[in-house]
Amino acid sequence: MPTELKMPALSPTMEEGTLAKWLVKEGDVVKSGDLLAEIETDKATMEYEAVDEGTIAKILVPEGSEGVKVGAVIALIAAEGEDAGAPAASAPAAAPVPAPAPAAAPAAATPALAAPKPDPVPPKVEAAAPPPPAPMTHVAAEPGDRVKASPLARRLAEAQGIDLASLTGSGPNGRIVRADLGMGAAATPHAVPVAQSAALVPAPKPAAAVASVETDIPHEVVKLSGMRKIIARRLTESKQTVPHIYLTVDIRLDALLKLRGELNAGLASRGVKLSVNDMLIKALALSLIEVPECNVSFAGDTLIKYSRADISVAVSIPGGLITPIVTGADSMAISAISKAMNDLAGRAKEGKLQPNEYQGGTASLSNMGMYGIKQFEAVINPPQAMIMAIGAGEARPYVVDGALVVATVMSATGSFDHRAIDGADGARQMKAFKALVESPLGLVA
Repeated sequence: MPTELKMPALSPTMEEGTLAKWLVKEGDVVKSGDLLAEIETDKATMEYEAVDEGTIAKILVPEGSEGVKVGAVIALIAAEGEDAGAPAASAPAAAPVPAPAPAAAPAAATPALAAPKPDPVPPKVEAAAPPPPAPMTHVAAEPGDRVKASPLARRLAEAQGIDLASLTGSGPNGRIVRADLGMGAAATPHAVPVAQSAALVPAPKPAAAVASVETDIPHEVVKLSGMRKIIARRLTESKQTVPHIYLTVDIRLDALLKLRGELNAGLASRGVKLSVNDMLIKALALSLIEVPECNVSFAGDTLIKYSRADISVAVSIPGGLITPIVTGADSMAISAISKAMNDLAGRAKEGKLQPNEYQGGTASLSNMGMYGIKQFEAVINPPQAMIMAIGAGEARPYVVDGALVVATVMSATGSFDHRAIDGADGARQMKAFKALVESPLGLVA
């Protein structure tokens, strides 16, 4: 019986996507690891790979289709020895399989649902019989057995430090695929996947749907992109479910700007040019390590405490906002942070980031100073518990050693999840951040 290829969940927040392009056609022979299609998620365009060998028997969802639900069957693949030309007849047999699911819990169903079952049941039972002989118990891998996983999943797991043996595969025959990586336990206690698993804590849905707008004012109606829908939903959930507390400090930038100039002069021969934002990322990361009470995530009846500072940095891209992550920024040189940000921001704008590059993180930084914004309060990005909002540096009257001078000053506002972080701890972290920026040699020590 042909294997169903289903729309994958390429991120914990993905509910539907656009099947942008098929990279194969009916009749093509594919093997594990071959690329099958390009799928647009809410944040990026991802490649969907094959996990089994076989022949593309039938493409059920044409390329360009929008709003394809996660789990929907998008194609059929015939294994060796199966008739690749017969899947059209097999497809209807596969379609009724979901029917037993409602019947499996008939307690809440009406008696009428029981009547139609006798006819379809025998063929369905026959059709459903093949999957059980290949149960998912083998995923746990017997001693000495090789864990079944796709090549791409293995590469990503190795990069993220994930133990594949701890995961349950959702691919055909229980094979571990890329979508499973954000749902498993990390091999080490405080690696990035911990943040990703925290992201899976169910978030309440918005309280009510937004009413439609009727107006006589000349206008056009613009359909929301998948990214904008996700942004709207997540920000609404954050403001409705996370009690925000805001703390603002004014920070003198003169010493940091002087150090930046000196560092850039020394790095010019290496083609590296540091930005103020690069140095602020480092300062935020170090302040989180100095005040670990703020480097946390609230997870219901538990608190996840991170031993590494992974900083999500807000980057504006066409159609929305994305937050690529500088992993382990507390232990990176500022020049390495600069190179990482240039790479991440460039690929973010091209829609080429992998999910592990923008999902997770322990805290966020959002800088609107380049737009001349003096001060603002950012919305927390759950499951993170804090975000730092950076305003513009500008010449202001400032008291230095009891004397009034003109200095370059910026305002920084920390937004904290008050369920996880007390105001006093948030204040300590803001103080540490201010000290690191005003005495910036600590950033390069």
